[in-house]
Amino acid sequence: MSKTTRATQTLAKAGVAFSVHTYDYNPNAERVGLQAAEALGEDPCRVLKTLMAEVDGKPVCCVVPSDREVSMKKLAAAFGGKSAAMMKPADAERLTGYHVGGISPFGQKKVVPTAIEEAAVAEAQVYINGGQRGLQVRLAPRDAQAALKAVAAPLIA
Repeated sequence: MSKTTRATQTLAKAGVAFSVHTYDYNPNAERVGLQAAEALGEDPCRVLKTLMAEVDGKPVCCVVPSDREVSMKKLAAAFGGKSAAMMKPADAERLTGYHVGGISPFGQKKVVPTAIEEAAVAEAQVYINGGQRGLQVRLAPRDAQAALKAVAAPLIA
């Protein structure tokens, strides 16, 4: 597995301090984020999942703890919209250039507005997908927020 991806290159270029962590990705896991947390021996609230959605028909990215679900109402509100829905996996792959299970908010083919769960920003360090299945980057959530120009908002149900 290559530890250099568009995500890690984007973080390095932005001068963000991060470390790379790999684990055995299980494509059959019921919830990929929870499987990553378990494999890394981390609390799921610190292993964040990247989800692609649409708010009022426009693509957005949201980053939330792997053990929580996104509130579509709160997601829409975070972007000043009326409604939100999850993006179809094929559309998410086409938009980001990453495969489902390896979607990172960093280095996506098309930059879209991003929101990060406000509770996650309070953590000292978090894990976020590094752009490949089985690859996570560990970094300060405020650094991730700054690199993504993301809004911190309450997103979880």
